[in-house]
This record gives sequence, structure tokens and C-alpha cells, in this order.
Amino acid sequence: MSTQIRHDWKKEEIQAIYDQPLLELVYQAATVHREFHKPSEIQVSTLLSIKTGGCPEDCSYCGQAARYHTDIKVQALLPTEKVLEHAQKAKEGGSSRFCMAAAWREVRDNKDFDRVIEMVKGVNDLGLEVCCTLGMLTEEQAVRLQEAGLYAYNHNLDTSESYYDEIISTRKFDERLDTINNVRKAGITVCSGGIIGLGESDGDRVSMLLTLATMPVHPESVPVNALARVKGTPLENNPKVPLWDMVRMIATARIVMPASIVRLSAGRIEMTEEEQAWCFMAGANSIFTGERETLLVTPNPGLSEDMQMFQNLGLKPLVKENKSACSVV
Repeated sequence: MSTQIRHDWKKEEIQAIYDQPLLELVYQAATVHREFHKPSEIQVSTLLSIKTGGCPEDCSYCGQAARYHTDIKVQALLPTEKVLEHAQKAKEGGSSRFCMAAAWREVRDNKDFDRVIEMVKGVNDLGLEVCCTLGMLTEEQAVRLQEAGLYAYNHNLDTSESYYDEIISTRKFDERLDTINNVRKAGITVCSGGIIGLGESDGDRVSMLLTLATMPVHPESVPVNALARVKGTPLENNPKVPLWDMVRMIATARIVMPASIVRLSAGRIEMTEEEQAWCFMAGANSIFTGERETLLVTPNPGLSEDMQMFQNLGLKPLVKENKSACSVV
């Protein structure tokens, strides 16, 4: 019996999946995963901060917020040539997607955005899937990015709608959804997930998955992040996210969004190889890597370490067959 892709999930259904005994949940997720994906292939994506720090938002987890006293250094928008050097190096290292992140609240129609457009064109010319995360985006700005060759746009929900105001006050949950809708209208694929470990309940986690899984089109990529506890932020003293919470979240995401790439994102630096293997078994099939062993501004395993893990686990980097914007990432 084949698994159907559904968009009519109820919260109670997803909660029941999430609450299953762990080994049964992982078994179900692994079965669905093998129906839609090659379990030995993991997409390697490189994430580069092209503009760091100084953000006016007050996201409680983020060390790039200007109002928090962290050790993160503010960095202006990188030169285009430097970004393309990073992209070429990422390609040579086995990445098939290159994501550029700027610590902006929203995109402004100015020279900096013009430069980002040139970066997108340049990375696209290298044959990589190009992804950006630049904050809120209008429909017109999304169209410009799509015309430049942008393949995906990352805009995480972060948490549930009901818990959102506990984490961020400088924008509304609906504004997140507006940006995702603008990206969709422009024909760009969506990368959207969230963070666990913010102090939310299991019900909040399920509610966030419900929002994603009931979209008319599921996000092609769903990052699952464990809170990176950055010193100087309001959440610096939150406890480390338990492994089994990550596994449970990844497995549930895999079952309710079968065709999506589920990305094991922030938090890997605190995971052993064995713990990451559990996440792959539960349906994760993508990781972020970054130069200088960082993921934006927090520690992350290095590429060589990841490639050794792949070898140990019998995994291999996903090789792109094409770059069509309508294909599943």
C-alpha cells in the first residue's frame, strides 16, 4: 500500500503519530522514507553568512540580534567575488546546494539587494541549487530573485503560532506565512521548518508541523533545528535538547510530509555520530555544512568530519540530476 501525500492533517492525528512508542515511530518513518527517497543519499548543503549581526529583531534564540550582548562580530555584506569563491569551494566539497544568509529583518530595494541578485546569478551559473534566507520578502522581490535563478528560499516558522509571541515580538507569525506565500507565487521552492528547545511544549511542536503539513504544497525542505544556546541571548541557559526529542520530531515530520527533504540542521555539533545515525534512520536526508566549522555563527561539524561519518554509515552525498525549479529538492 502506497503512502498518500496529504494536506488535510488534523492536530490530533499528528499528535498520535508523535506520541507513539519511539521504536515504532522510527520504523514507520524509515518505511515512509524508503518509499519516497534513497536512504543512502544525503543532500549536503553549505550555508554561508553573507551579512552577519546587527539585526533589529528580538528573536530570543539569535546571537545576531543587535540588542543582545554576544561575542558575534558584525560583518557587512560580503563582496560578490568572495561569495562565489565560497560557492565554488562548497561545490568541490560535495555540496549540491549553496545557501546565503543575511541578518536582515526584511529585504530592502537598495544596492545591497542588487548585489545579492548578482550573487544568486553567479552561484546559479556554477550549477548549484541557490538558496537565500534574507528575512521578510515582498512578492516583487521574490520575482526578482526567481528571475536571477534562485531555487529555494528559507523562512522558518521557528515555533507554533500560539508560542510565537513568547520568542519574538518584532514581527508576527502571519508575516512569516506571508513571505512563504510570496515565495510560492514567484515559483521558488520553500525551505521552512523550526527550532525545538525554545521552552515550547510537545503540543507546540506538533502545531508547528501541522502548519507546515497543511500548506497547499508542503515545503520542499524542512529543517529541524535544536536550539544553539548562544551566550548573551535570553535562551542561553535553556537545557540541551535530548536526542530522542530530535528523533521524534524528525520522524513525525517525515511521516506527515513524505516527499520533503528533512534537514538535520542546528545542533549537530552536540551530537555523536551514533546520535546522528538515529536521525538519518528516522528520515533526515540532508545536513548543513559550513566553512570554518560554523553554521552561520554557531559551531558545526567540519566537512571532512561529515564525509568520514558518511563513509562509516554507508551514506553518500546526493548528486543533483537537474536544477528544474519545479522538481523536489
